Amino acid sequence: MISLKDIESLTAFKRNTTEYVKKIKKSGTPLVLTVNGKAEIIVQDAKSYQRMLELLDRAETIEAIREGLESVRQGKTMPLDRFDKEMRKKVRVPKKR
Repeated sequence: MISLKDIESLTAFKRNTTEYVKKIKKSGTPLVLTVNGKAEIIVQDAKSYQRMLELLDRAETIEAIREGLESVRQGKTMPLDRFDKEMRKKVRVPKKR
């Protein structure tokens, strides 16, 4: 979560970029930069950003699995041979030999 101490103006960031980058790396928290008092940009260190992307990917994967399991519970399935036949027809792949 971003706190009020993690909000600075873009002008202040430009003037003291090195110090702000050190602070961001040390804390691992993003910095909100404002322009004319409005939040416009988020600055984050690469390690924390990568971690966030990995967590997002994991959350999306878990949600997809939940949706798949719910489809199975609701009986929205078909036999593999029927799926194979329909998919091959759809993508125009020859029949298995």
